[in-house]
Amino acid sequence: MRDKANSKPWRLNRQVNVSVLIQLAFLASLIVGSWVNLQRQLDLLQHDVKILLTCQKNFEQKLELLSAKSISYEYRLRAIEKRIPEADIRGHTQ
Repeated sequence: MRDKANSKPWRLNRQVNVSVLIQLAFLASLIVGSWVNLQRQLDLLQHDVKILLTCQKNFEQKLELLSAKSISYEYRLRAIEKRIPEADIRGHTQ
């Protein structure tokens, strides 16, 4: 035969201790604090990315300007190099 203690169904204790409430409140405050900190870090990251994109845009503009100057200087050098042999010949014949 079964024991009376084994035949009783499980019962949940519905009492809530004050310590459990304090632990739940602490856990909730940790979750909210972590979420607020994460939002603050995301805002800082967004600000840094905006600054980085602005700097990159400025750098690209400067690089394009330097590229254009480099091309113009290259054409000028080629024109001067074409005239150098003529100048040498004229200098030797005189």
